[in-house]
Amino acid sequence: MTQKTFKVAEVEISYRPDYKVSERPQISKSNDAYYILIQQWSMDKIELLEEFKILLVNRRNRVLGVVEISQGGLSGTIADPKVIFAAALKSCASGVILAHNRPSGELDPSREDIALTNKIKAGAEVLDLKVLDHLIISKDSYYSFADEGMM
Repeated sequence: MTQKTFKVAEVEISYRPDYKVSERPQISKSNDAYYILIQQWSMDKIELLEEFKILLVNRRNRVLGVVEISQGGLSGTIADPKVIFAAALKSCASGVILAHNRPSGELDPSREDIALTNKIKAGAEVLDLKVLDHLIISKDSYYSFADEGMM
């Protein structure tokens, strides 16, 4: 009996930061996260398109990176938990801060925002990840789920 040979793709996992741990900013409050995240947004698009990004941190809340998860239209975007978890696991993150902008400038969370946050928190628990916050941001301000006791 002959065995069939199958071709399969090799999957490689890597993370290559190009700076020292001591040079990474440390998050101690929502304001720190907002200032790092707002620098990652295009000011030409922040009031036009909704985007969802995550800020990844290590155990000491030092920033590992910011990942753009999705870009949508004026009234929404899709944040796929699988993409969020893949990025977090690939970078060996211990914590995640979720963030999305509101082109309208309205910062109050919707039912969908709350449901998504809870869904990601539940999945993160299984993976031993912490969802530290969810920020809804605008050009000039932000809403923090953690600051409002919603985490």
